[in-house]
Amino acid sequence: MTRLPRVTGKHMVRALTKAGFVCKRIEGSHHILQKDFPDEKVIIPVPVHAGKIIKPGLCKHILRKSGLSVNEIHKFLH
Repeated sequence: MTRLPRVTGKHMVRALTKAGFVCKRIEGSHHILQKDFPDEKVIIPVPVHAGKIIKPGLCKHILRKSGLSVNEIHKFLH
């Protein structure tokens, strides 16, 4: 199994955008990303703090909510 990525919020937003999410708005330091599926609308807030790495628990939550696997997010990060 591939390890969770150690990325900043800026890189996570870029990867999720490549996966089809759209940045709907920015509230403070959080980017609110959204993707519409046929049966639901998924909204994911991603903290974008200058140079800070997203902690593993939050990274797992973002991946679970987005429906992406660790391998898929690695593809979008590179």
